[in-house]
Amino acid sequence: MFDLDGTLVDSRLDFVVLCQRLGWPKGTPILEQLHSLECPQQQQQAQRIIEDFELAGAKQAGWMPGAQQLLQQLAELQFPRAILTRNMRSATTLCCQQLQIPIELVVTRDDAPAKPKPDGLWQIAEALQLPVAELLYVGDYLFDLQTAANAGARSCLFRYGDNGRFAGQADYVVDDLLQLLELLPTR
Repeated sequence: MFDLDGTLVDSRLDFVVLCQRLGWPKGTPILEQLHSLECPQQQQQAQRIIEDFELAGAKQAGWMPGAQQLLQQLAELQFPRAILTRNMRSATTLCCQQLQIPIELVVTRDDAPAKPKPDGLWQIAEALQLPVAELLYVGDYLFDLQTAANAGARSCLFRYGDNGRFAGQADYVVDDLLQLLELLPTR
């Protein structure tokens, strides 16, 4: 099971820029801050900025190194695959269509409470008819690792850039997505 942005695709999303556009401090958790806004006009304006930002990212998204090859090999091996993302459905659909991502089971923040809440992984486990403990959720950020832990699944950090600081919270760490093939159980 995969996160989308920063794991399978590079949407070139710069959250520092998004926080600036929203007038929020750098590092503000975007969705949590959005839901905490009490003024309906402020919430609607922020929602539009976030949606425009996500759609722009989806339009310019490209594959992360090794992601396309990994997904092709997992499909050939008939391993179940799914995406759980904090993105909205329309941006996620656009990205998946443009890159022809070979994953049909996609859960967005429009389908389940946003990560790090575990509901999305629980939905995926139910849809795949697998115990959640058998899922391996691969992501690049703290919320991904927390989501897996909160759901009772295993986690894998795709480490690059400065995200290695989260490695201690992951069950597995890979520096190349193709290393995930080494973690597969024999079938």
